[in-house]
Amino acid sequence: MIEIFKTNVETEREAGLLKSFLGELFPTARITFDLSDCDRILRIESGNEPTELLKATEILARNGFFCEVLSDEISPKKPHTLELELRYIFTFKNLTRA
Repeated sequence: MIEIFKTNVETEREAGLLKSFLGELFPTARITFDLSDCDRILRIESGNEPTELLKATEILARNGFFCEVLSDEISPKKPHTLELELRYIFTFKNLTRA
């Protein structure tokens, strides 16, 4: 199970402290922050159920940080982007059949 969270963690020091707290809750998980991303990503890779991983939001909140699960839904495409993408797929399929 991989959960990705949007946070407001800004420094490596803050990320390190939070990784320590989260590591105690999820000792077998791989916990990483991507502070260069505009969403200040927290990623937790674990075998735990999603409901258990949501405890991460509680830990960050208790320490004064914002944290929310990022949706894995695909954002709707603009009509012209979709048209170009479909045109590309159709052309690619025709080229591979020849």
